[in-house]
Amino acid sequence: MTIFENGTDLSSPSRVALAVSATPAAPAQLRRILGLWDLVGMIIGTVIGSGIFLVPGAVLRAVGNSVPVALMVWLAGGVLSLLGALTCGELSAMKPQAGGLYVYIRECYGSFLGFLFGWTLFFVIGSGSIATLAVAFSSYLGEFVTLSAWGMKAVAALMILVITVVNVLGTRTSANLLNVTTAIKVAAVLAVSVVLIWHGKHSVLGEVSSAAHPANLLGFGLAMISVLWAYEGWQYVTYVAGETLNPQRTFPLAFLIGTGILITIYLLANLAYVAALGTSGVAESTRVAASALALVVSHGAGKLVAAAILISMFSAGNALILNSPRVFYAMAKDGLFFVSLSKIHPRFGTPAIAVCVAGVWSALLALTGTYEQLLTYVVFIAWIFYALAAATLFIYRRRSPDAARPYRVPGYPFTPLLFIIAALMLVGNTIVTQPVRAAIGLSIVFLGAPAYAFWRRTAKLQKSAAAKNG
Repeated sequence: MTIFENGTDLSSPSRVALAVSATPAAPAQLRRILGLWDLVGMIIGTVIGSGIFLVPGAVLRAVGNSVPVALMVWLAGGVLSLLGALTCGELSAMKPQAGGLYVYIRECYGSFLGFLFGWTLFFVIGSGSIATLAVAFSSYLGEFVTLSAWGMKAVAALMILVITVVNVLGTRTSANLLNVTTAIKVAAVLAVSVVLIWHGKHSVLGEVSSAAHPANLLGFGLAMISVLWAYEGWQYVTYVAGETLNPQRTFPLAFLIGTGILITIYLLANLAYVAALGTSGVAESTRVAASALALVVSHGAGKLVAAAILISMFSAGNALILNSPRVFYAMAKDGLFFVSLSKIHPRFGTPAIAVCVAGVWSALLALTGTYEQLLTYVVFIAWIFYALAAATLFIYRRRSPDAARPYRVPGYPFTPLLFIIAALMLVGNTIVTQPVRAAIGLSIVFLGAPAYAFWRRTAKLQKSAAAKNG
């Protein structure tokens, strides 16, 4: 006869069942279910929003209407993004935990900087980006149905509701939806590009325009800023490291494949626009994809672009609300955010409360329109944190030279160093050209300081109380 120390008799099956049922259940944990192509889909799905459909004209104007130089900017922006991605590949393989950049920053520089990153991501960057996509989604839906101002807000809120529910129901469910929508938008961009190149009447490398002027370093820099924004978003995939299968191998491959596909798509799309509209036509257009299709195919073809953009923005919004709540979950586990956000749904295996809170706050920003002002002030600050995260690689290599590193970034130390320089140049450009906006943005970020003090004190009191009760 087997008996527990508390006297429970386990000599019969019924008593065994009773003992098991009386044992406290282990708290639910995030499940490792995401594979290589899920991460590739996330990278592409997050990065491709509406930028490639709209900004090529601005890039071409900035470099003096020179198509070869514009292509060099798009290629350089992709390569710089790849350098950052490969750097994060080593960090993700070394520290495959939910939270990604938050974890690297927290463990390297301390919890305060980590908290400020998560604070900014929650209140402005992540939620503001979701709100932006939702509002833009409702605007493009106006190409198909007539919507009032309140109708557009309702559609934006409904889109956020849908992606929130999907992400509560399961990481696998959300990833499957993301894979499908990402495949559709990639196919749409490729199909549009092939049609434009095939039927276009202009050279893909452009022609000499009367409006052309020599590109200068300032113009190249301005164009690079626009291009880096178009590539921005691959960093979000690091947040789901705690749910990735074999992260040591998966992350480096996903970053390499995903960024390579993005560079290819962006270069091909730019060539297609020039083939359809010519150099001056692209430079003068603010909605280049729609203009190109309208000229080459028909005016009604612009609706195809609108449909592609709708799918693209829905996909990007889904990717953002899949990834960013993992940071809030990690912060809550550290005692630096609402403790309820650290709970995993026992059935769905998702940080359901963190997802819901992120969705509600994003919807509020969309309904009130405040996301526009907040993002304008704060979005450049994300690149400060990206630079800080990349710089942790140097510190970790020096601090822990013998730590297990299943993957090492190629070209070290130049790979992370070039990315850091590019990120700081982007930040510096904002500070120099828009100092008031930069000052307001930094002030918003440091409003997190008293919140950090509150949660840190609360966490200490809880630990002290637990120690006394224990």
